Amino acid sequence: MVKNGADAMTEPVVSEAKLRYLDFLSREDRVRHHRYVEEMKQYELMKNGDLSAIGESARLWTSGLYGHVCDDPLRNAKYLFVTSITLATRFAIEGGMDEEDAYNASDLYIQDVDRCTTTDEVRRLHADMMTFFTWAMADMQRGEVHSTAVVECMDYIRYHLHERITVPMLANHVHLNPTYLSELFAREIGTTISRYIADQRMEAARNMLRYSQYSVGEIAQILAYRSPSHFGKVFKDHMGVTPREYRNANAQTGIWPE
Repeated sequence: MVKNGADAMTEPVVSEAKLRYLDFLSREDRVRHHRYVEEMKQYELMKNGDLSAIGESARLWTSGLYGHVCDDPLRNAKYLFVTSITLATRFAIEGGMDEEDAYNASDLYIQDVDRCTTTDEVRRLHADMMTFFTWAMADMQRGEVHSTAVVECMDYIRYHLHERITVPMLANHVHLNPTYLSELFAREIGTTISRYIADQRMEAARNMLRYSQYSVGEIAQILAYRSPSHFGKVFKDHMGVTPREYRNANAQTGIWPE
């Protein structure tokens, strides 16, 4: 029996049968969507003002894992762009960006993507969008302090977590007396330099446990801990769980292909 127009309109857009069929096609073609934790990584990095978000976003955009939502390649890219900037906007607001600024930036980018005529233009605009939000978040975090010396120390710490860092080393880097630098840093940041370094290492460790395949021992070595056992003790003191327990609880879906 042929369904009439009214009946056809009532057929659901999404059904169990359709989902199973798409899953079958994906397995037959040996393709997959990126996993949730894999997608969220770029936005978490962006929210923290971590410039590696830009590269991570570009890697995902060209991975072929973003999914197929339209047969027309250009429209498909535009739809995916709108999805991505929606998430970027939400994460930026969660990170402290002014809501009106974030939404206005989103509107401007969506207006611009509407004028794109090739998928490569959309790709470049997406990279520009992630760069804008990431730098905005980084600048906002830097803007919380006022002295150039403290900003330079924060940058140095972020990019040298794989090395031993001491107050005298930082003082030499910014050409200040160690005691004065310690007092200045504590006054502007609200914590000691040593505590700030420890917190930054913990943040890096959490991200590596969630998003990388490095072993606990490798993470300890990369982040310049004396030994895996020392790393495990410090991590448990900060987080209340061991590194392995944290990884099991927070990276349970995994981000790597089987």
